[in-house]
Amino acid sequence: MPTLGWRWLLGLSSLPLLVFDIACLWMPESARFFMASGQTRRAYDVLERIAKENGTTMPPGELVSDAGQRKDTTPRGRFADLVGPDFRRTTFLLWIIWLGNAFSYYGVVLMTTELLGAGDTCHVGSQSNIPAAECSLECRMLTTADYWDLLWTTIAEFPALFLTAVIIDLLGRKRTMALEFVVYSVFVFLLCICTSRVIMTMFLFVARGFISGAFQTAYVYTPEVYPTSMRSIGLGMCSAMARIGAILAPFNSQVVLNYSVYAAISIYGTVALLAAGASMLLPIETKGREMKDTRTVQ
Repeated sequence: MPTLGWRWLLGLSSLPLLVFDIACLWMPESARFFMASGQTRRAYDVLERIAKENGTTMPPGELVSDAGQRKDTTPRGRFADLVGPDFRRTTFLLWIIWLGNAFSYYGVVLMTTELLGAGDTCHVGSQSNIPAAECSLECRMLTTADYWDLLWTTIAEFPALFLTAVIIDLLGRKRTMALEFVVYSVFVFLLCICTSRVIMTMFLFVARGFISGAFQTAYVYTPEVYPTSMRSIGLGMCSAMARIGAILAPFNSQVVLNYSVYAAISIYGTVALLAAGASMLLPIETKGREMKDTRTVQ
């Protein structure tokens, strides 16, 4: 970015998305979804295709599903199902978790550039260490050293994903999310200490890693807790709440931070602690739980 500019950075970063879009053309639909919606023939076609691509044959027998045989006239994918008596508590808590997760994740990402540009938390308001940019907008250019430190904090997401994959089945989904939110909060609050750039980068490294892990755990838990008949709308609404958190994050990391770095840091840490509490209050632990096809009608 210091040499080619942000346009090249944005363009090159979009290439993996293009590859993913092309790959989606060969991605089969979920056979489980077809069975849950009574489309047995299409489910069989998907499984037959998968067997053919793996060089094997389908086992003998017929696909049988209670969901496919019973008469179910209940509309699928309704918002009312999310806030109904069966899932109301789970839904509201998940909305808090997803909003807090996105707010905390994008907050630490945006706050990292501000802190690295200033050198430490003691000079965020002045930003005297950032060279002025030759542009008409109110922008500042980061140095090459800033980008290297930013890269280090980004790399934190990789070991965090492996750590999450290990502990998610040991502690369970709820405890894993709560633990990662708490660790994130601790290291975010540690940024209030006026310390060296190296130590500050280490704090940012750990905070970003664990909030990324909490995000991945939420992505695992949410599809598991909702039945197939309402999984899409459940995950979609949680994603929408995450977008709200992402919209609010820049205000705190760009506006509040310039007035009081300690206030901005405290907001991020407090929101993550609230999300940790919401994680522990979830009524269902999905570890080892069979995924449901349809909701239980009382």
